[in-house]
Amino acid sequence: MQSKEKKLKTQLVLLLPLGITAILWAILSFPFEKAGAGLILLSVVTVFSGSYLRIQIPRTKLHLTISDALIFLTLLVYGGAAATILAALEAGFSSFNLRTKGVGMSFRTMLVNVLVAVVSVFSTAIVVLFLFPSTDPILKGEDTTLFASLIGIMALTQFLVNSVFASNFIAIKTDRTLWEVWNEYCLSLLVMFCSGAVMAGLAAKALQKFEVIQLSLVVGFFGLVYITYKRYLDDVMETAARAEQAERTRAEQPESHLSELENYVGELEKSGEALRESREKFRHAAYHDALTRLPNRNFVIKTLKQLLEEAQTDSAKKFAVLFLNLNRFRLINESLSHATGDRIIREIGKVISETLGEGEMVGHFGGDEFAVILPQCQDSSAAIAIAGEIAERIAEPVRFRNREVYTTVSIGIAVGSGEYVYAEDILRDADIAMYHAKDERKVSVVFDKAMRVQAVERQQVETDLRYAIVCNELEVFYQPIVRLEDATLRGFEALIRWNHPTRGFVKPNEFIPIAETTGLIIPMTLQILKSSCTQLVDWEKQHPTAGALMMSVNISVTHFADSRLVDQVKAIIEETGIRPSSLKLEITEGAVMENAEAAIETLKRIKSAGVSISIDDFGTGYSSLSYLHKFPLDYLKIDQSFVNSMEEGSENLEIIRTIIALAKALKLRIIAEGIETREQLEKLRSLGCDYGQGYLFSRPLPASFIEDLFSDADMSKSLPGISYFADQMSGVELTH
Repeated sequence: MQSKEKKLKTQLVLLLPLGITAILWAILSFPFEKAGAGLILLSVVTVFSGSYLRIQIPRTKLHLTISDALIFLTLLVYGGAAATILAALEAGFSSFNLRTKGVGMSFRTMLVNVLVAVVSVFSTAIVVLFLFPSTDPILKGEDTTLFASLIGIMALTQFLVNSVFASNFIAIKTDRTLWEVWNEYCLSLLVMFCSGAVMAGLAAKALQKFEVIQLSLVVGFFGLVYITYKRYLDDVMETAARAEQAERTRAEQPESHLSELENYVGELEKSGEALRESREKFRHAAYHDALTRLPNRNFVIKTLKQLLEEAQTDSAKKFAVLFLNLNRFRLINESLSHATGDRIIREIGKVISETLGEGEMVGHFGGDEFAVILPQCQDSSAAIAIAGEIAERIAEPVRFRNREVYTTVSIGIAVGSGEYVYAEDILRDADIAMYHAKDERKVSVVFDKAMRVQAVERQQVETDLRYAIVCNELEVFYQPIVRLEDATLRGFEALIRWNHPTRGFVKPNEFIPIAETTGLIIPMTLQILKSSCTQLVDWEKQHPTAGALMMSVNISVTHFADSRLVDQVKAIIEETGIRPSSLKLEITEGAVMENAEAAIETLKRIKSAGVSISIDDFGTGYSSLSYLHKFPLDYLKIDQSFVNSMEEGSENLEIIRTIIALAKALKLRIIAEGIETREQLEKLRSLGCDYGQGYLFSRPLPASFIEDLFSDADMSKSLPGISYFADQMSGVELTH
């Protein structure tokens, strides 16, 4: 084995300098003055035809192609340098194409193929150049003997060099002598190279005289030869294969018959039992889920079909279908691994089964989806009660590796009757109801027909939203953020708005939830980030006296959990040229508290990029004070629901006072949103709130309106531009 490897390396070492020399010569001698559309077309045809117009020599792995003739033609018309480079390209592309189609070919074999092609064409070019300094007179002249000599020498040189190197390489790999291999392949190679040379010579002669008829006859003749020879080779290979198969069959028949006779009786006895077992296994696999061993979608649909048939014959017959989907289950997979997720799914399947009564069935649809069939349930109230019981059991912690894992569920309920025709329809309606339960943050929702209309509309909104993102129909609006102490402009919050071409402005609460559930929120947020950062850089350049401003951009729960977030933010900072300290990302409490430990790491990475971080809608979520001081935050943002009802002595006022005190203790700055009255402004000032935004100062505005804000240089005189924007915005209809 080592001797064979050594021989292969020796041949490669011999070929490599020859090939490099040939390539260098071809590059230095390349006829750039002849390069044009003709040479380019010839090169493209040569390289790509070699991969498809090919003939395999019987009992070998050698492939002969029409490209041989085209390389000869290149040598005659454009010279040896062009032919050498073309041979390298054709051999390389053909070898790579064969490898991608499954032909066992190592990279070393590919390199040898290229080197052999280059060296053989280079050798042919040198010999032709030495014996015939110029081929043009021969091709244009009428001297048949000289023309035949040129063709013969060209074919013979190519044949000798190519066959010797190729045969030697095959001989080493197959442990045969060079003579045995060369003698086996030489006739086929000689015929093909001679045919290629003759075809190339006649084509070159026709091109010199531009004899279209002669060229067409040559092409047609060799095309006929190619087809005939390929059919002959195919017949030979097919006959050989049949002969080999017949020989193997004859050799195996005696032993096969004996074995069959010995086992025949035993097999007959076992076959009946095996067939029964096999049928049961296939039936079980077809109707059960491999992970939970519960009935799968096929079994559930089959059961529903039977119930629908009964309901169509008995109008009083009713049943219920529950469609269950776990909430935020992806977080378990991403934070605790998919193996843990599978364990949770199995445990939940067991819990649901234990909750159900006799005759009731649970099926697993894959992922985090389950379906429950209640065949004796006559009304929705009973189904709601069972759904509530299931939800309570699922909400109990699952112990795994000394830790407790919690999850919740959203359940859609559809009551089946004879009105349904197809099982898939009732599953669809239960699925629609489940999504309503998610949107409304309820444990369960019972389907009604209005939901189906909403589902169709939702689907249309999703389709239009995808189009809007691709076609840049979305527009960024900016709401000013004001420093309350001196009523000066300190920045903006970027808010997305959708001006639909037919529906007009679509409210954010109509399309943002859809973007969240479909994942469209990520490309949408990236568009907002890029546009708003670019806009802030432009404003600071145009209005240097405005000072350093900040741009706030909201990051959704889905995007915050995406591992690519930090890299995406860094890329946008680099692309737009914004100062990292001018960018503030606003993240909701829910996003950071779903997995606090992972959130801390993500927030630290954001902070390391120089970007500020704000907790949005603070006070409405479920922040744990034990974690809050661990988060690397810069701002807390008081939700507008507290600001809107902060009358003296109210509970909300005390909450705001507590939040501000907490922020001061943690050395965080406070932003209050939703400021709409002077009284709210004065109260927040007295409590020490740092920044504010709201309709008292300005509603969200397109970038063109913001330009007017910069011209109102001394905003404090008009109490942050209140009267100014009231005048500017009169008669302008904008969405919130």
